[in-house]
Amino acid sequence: MVQVVNVVASGALDVELDLEAVARELDDVVDYDPEKYPGAYFRFGDDEPLITLYRTGKYIITGASSEAEAGSLRDKFLTLLNRHGIVSDADDAWFTVQNYVCMADMERSVNLSALAIGLGLEVTEYEPEQFPGLVYRPHDHACVLLVFATGKVVITGAQETESAEAAFAAFRDSIETLLADE
Repeated sequence: MVQVVNVVASGALDVELDLEAVARELDDVVDYDPEKYPGAYFRFGDDEPLITLYRTGKYIITGASSEAEAGSLRDKFLTLLNRHGIVSDADDAWFTVQNYVCMADMERSVNLSALAIGLGLEVTEYEPEQFPGLVYRPHDHACVLLVFATGKVVITGAQETESAEAAFAAFRDSIETLLADE
């Protein structure tokens, strides 16, 4: 029902880095332009997740489709840095999944204007001139649901997949209650 589409993870190498030297050493997988952005972008292939490495040694992985893929990419990244002498061993100080981005489907179209009123204006934002979806921030779940008229729902900010599933289930139940009251 709820499908993970992006895992965002981060870690720290516990070492300060010269990103220009890293980019020169690993120019086949690194894109670094300090004029545009202070981080160096690592990508092992065109369709691979992105790793952004900062001078402080902190890094962020985006675009992984699962926690396992993020962990595997982390291992590959650390091994590469170690093999090239950029870090002394293929380990980091810490690594954690920050957030899951998930998709779900109500399997029906939704009237977003009515939904904004039904759910309550204090927990919704709907400005179709600015963004085509309704932004729903439920009080009892630590994530945000982006609801589209097609019934598609994007769940962001969940720190574990169970949170995204619970938020969507509660949202779906609220929708069913609202529709029953019409």
